[in-house]
Amino acid sequence: MIRVVIPYHLRTLAQVISEVEIHVDGQATQGALLDALESKYPMLRGTIRDQVTKERRPFIRFFACGEDLSLESPNSPLPDPIVKGVEPFRIVGAMAGG
Repeated sequence: MIRVVIPYHLRTLAQVISEVEIHVDGQATQGALLDALESKYPMLRGTIRDQVTKERRPFIRFFACGEDLSLESPNSPLPDPIVKGVEPFRIVGAMAGG
């Protein structure tokens, strides 16, 4: 099971209290993880990435093992500690302003 931490406003939408555990069939990639997350919590569809293009929404970032994976290919394998559930995959709502 892959542990996923989602932003507070999306936890409220998905009606979960803390991190969620997601099972990914096949190779654990960022895209497969997000597909499984949206399948388990359909109310999140369109909030993290565009429903049609599957591109990450602006101001949403992905972190794993202390690294920003936001610009990585959705088909890249996730780091081993994420796949094993040792470290969580974090979805973060970025802040902007001036």
